[in-house]
Amino acid sequence: MTAPASATLPPILEIEELHALLREGAPLRLLDVRWALDGSKGHHTYLTGHLPGAVHIDLDTELAGPASPQAGRHPLPDPEDFAASLRLAGIDDDTRVVAYDDTDGAPAGRLVWMLRALGQDAAVLNGGLAAWSGALETDDVRPAAGTATARDWPATAIATIDEAATTSGVLVDARAPQRYRGEVEPIDPRAGHIPGALNLPYTGNLDADGRFLPPEQLRERFAAAGLAPDSEVIAYCGSGVTGTHDVLALQHAGFSNVRLFPGSWSQWSADPQRPVATGSEPGSRG
Repeated sequence: MTAPASATLPPILEIEELHALLREGAPLRLLDVRWALDGSKGHHTYLTGHLPGAVHIDLDTELAGPASPQAGRHPLPDPEDFAASLRLAGIDDDTRVVAYDDTDGAPAGRLVWMLRALGQDAAVLNGGLAAWSGALETDDVRPAAGTATARDWPATAIATIDEAATTSGVLVDARAPQRYRGEVEPIDPRAGHIPGALNLPYTGNLDADGRFLPPEQLRERFAAAGLAPDSEVIAYCGSGVTGTHDVLALQHAGFSNVRLFPGSWSQWSADPQRPVATGSEPGSRG
């Protein structure tokens, strides 16, 4: 059943729910977050066809601050810089946002997690661009400036590197199994995973068509890994992008105490003093 326009958006929104909101004239902003690590997707891809009225936002320059070994490859941007990017996209503090990409929901998930962490109503469109069956537009949408204000990143949503090292809760690694095991590491300084972390690849949140699984199936997945709805969970990945996929999937499944370690493996592995585990087992935190 579709939620009324006044209700809070779930982390993952079905295309039928988006159409219902649009029919009702619910005020919301569509944001296109197409991105690829190698630069093959971005604003130029957006211009080949996007959802009507959607504004493009760039993950590397607007959803992340400058990369460094100390902070990782995609650290969170300065609050004022992020607010400025939101204003350019026509967003106010109370604007409802639906974001999409054309891959697996991870790029859009980065933006949606950031907004939800700040208390803003936002959702990932399940299935992304492919879920839309209507006509696409090719104009470069430039809305009137919004009024979004700078808001500090809350500790309730974010875990530091030291908290990831000492948590008594569950540490979840969202990367591919071969990177978790330390068999390959194409990007970051060292191979392996944070000792004690479970491997729950974000791709396991998706069905064969690349759509987020329903909440009940996500709950089954996490329960099989030993997670309970009241578990304290910290998720990480390579640089804080695909880890948001696990965070949103957990929240969609009813988990409420979930945080992201934004520096993720790119920050951890750059510090030679941090221990590294390899293989398929979590390993000891020492």
